[in-house]
Amino acid sequence: MSLVDRIAVARGDIPASLVLRNARLVNVLSGEIDTTDIVVYGDTIVAVGEGYSAETEIDLGGRYVCPGFIDAHVHIESSLCTPPEFSRVVLAHGVTTVVTDPHEIANVLGLEGIRFMLERAKHGPINMYVMASSCVPATHMETSGARLEAEDLEPLLRSDWVLGLAEMMNYPGVIYGDEGVLDKLEMYRTKVLDGHAPSVAGKQLQAYIASGIGSDHECTTVEEAHEKLRLGLTIFIREGTTTRNLKPLLPLVTPMNHTRLCFCTDDRQPDSLLNEGSIDFMVRTAISEGIDPMLAIRMGTINTANYFRLYRHGAIAPGRVADMVVFSDLHNLQPEMVFRAGVLSAQNGEVLREKPAQRKIDLRDSMNVRIDESDFRIPADAAGHIHVIEAYGDQVVTGHVMMDAKVENGEAVSDTERDLVKMVVLERHRASGKVGKGFITGFGLKRGALAGTVAHDHHNLVIIGVDDASIRNAAKAVRTMGGGLVAIDEHGQVMARLPLPVAGLMSEEPLADVKRQYDALIAAAQTLGSTLPDPFMTMSFMALEVIPKLKLTDAGLVDVEKFALVDLFV
Repeated sequence: MSLVDRIAVARGDIPASLVLRNARLVNVLSGEIDTTDIVVYGDTIVAVGEGYSAETEIDLGGRYVCPGFIDAHVHIESSLCTPPEFSRVVLAHGVTTVVTDPHEIANVLGLEGIRFMLERAKHGPINMYVMASSCVPATHMETSGARLEAEDLEPLLRSDWVLGLAEMMNYPGVIYGDEGVLDKLEMYRTKVLDGHAPSVAGKQLQAYIASGIGSDHECTTVEEAHEKLRLGLTIFIREGTTTRNLKPLLPLVTPMNHTRLCFCTDDRQPDSLLNEGSIDFMVRTAISEGIDPMLAIRMGTINTANYFRLYRHGAIAPGRVADMVVFSDLHNLQPEMVFRAGVLSAQNGEVLREKPAQRKIDLRDSMNVRIDESDFRIPADAAGHIHVIEAYGDQVVTGHVMMDAKVENGEAVSDTERDLVKMVVLERHRASGKVGKGFITGFGLKRGALAGTVAHDHHNLVIIGVDDASIRNAAKAVRTMGGGLVAIDEHGQVMARLPLPVAGLMSEEPLADVKRQYDALIAAAQTLGSTLPDPFMTMSFMALEVIPKLKLTDAGLVDVEKFALVDLFV
């Protein structure tokens, strides 16, 4: 498909590969919707207009066509599947391009993990661009399986599929000039620099943005987003499984500022992906909440393409990649046909492309954990106040509350009557035996334990359990299956399990099968008393010490607002 031939097709001298006739084109460049033909040669749109012939012609009968959707920021690992299966699911929902930060697997396996994700993305059904993971580990207050310094990230600069530096979560390191953090920013200064600055405001926010960082996806209020928008950040409005920020932030959107707004999913579990969708779900929701359809579609397409300098994506016009979504109802956008690089690749929710053959990639074992020698007891001479993590079911931020400890036989223990349950984080990368111990409220667990190796961002073994025996049994069950998620009853019986053999984070099974196992885990957790809609997703963020306010890592309790470790007892 030479450039000479492409231009000749555009002149009308030779036939095109494909013409979509009678299309109502959603033109995100001009803001118009016109009935026209869309002319494709190979993987590229070469013309918009009538009078062209083609080898294949499809009469759309007045259906709408918009550009393929683009996810501005996603951690594919949160789907619990590897890139090929994730790609097939989101393609059916009209997503043809994603920008992913593989820092979950990078925190476990370092560059080996990033290269695994790039290899698994090859020849896949969607465009998968990568941002180089900037914070491995996220902070010094955790033990990860790898450490990536600026010199480790330098080779990724030469990849066409690496667009820049991923979310800079170590915002104190930026604000106060940490040498290692600044080295990474300086190395990637000509690329796209993504941000992560939850609740950062005032002069600290000014300092953070002065570093050259260009985006933020952590806004939870319109006021926070307005301040960041005014200071030059592009705002990624997020709608994950737990991080439901879309509706609260939609009042931010106006015709004057919407070009600086993009949509992202960040972390979506199997149920959300299969039953709701991805960026298409965000576009539908925004429109149903009163946002003009053109603005909503722009935030899911051209705005993201422009931010990431993907100038051949995000619009339907000559010279652009032929990634397109066909649908019938502008106010209830349901993808009916999805074209990827000029090929009809999904129709009515079914992917038409065959799965590419996958080369076997051997990854080193990521379950190096000492359990039998670990002590989960919390000595307490007398009852006293303790710092407690307060979990919310619909956010990854947590509260930081003080509660009276329940003391039995000289130990602080769970008190299910007050919804006070023990939580531990056991280091699983280096077999150091390090264990962080604390308590959580808002989880509702009455008996048994939940455990998993999905624990952002270090992905150590996190366990929430009513008693130490259940905690130990749950930890052993996860180790036995080589990483994954498990629910254990008070007798040590496994009620539900989901093996995640790829770095303790992902399965290579079909997403529908993973969803069935995950649904069984949620049901088991709720049988054990949990009141949360998705206890495992919530649990996975309770160890992330870059999201306010109180978290627990293998190093201990972290007061995120002070960016320091604190004792359990006040």
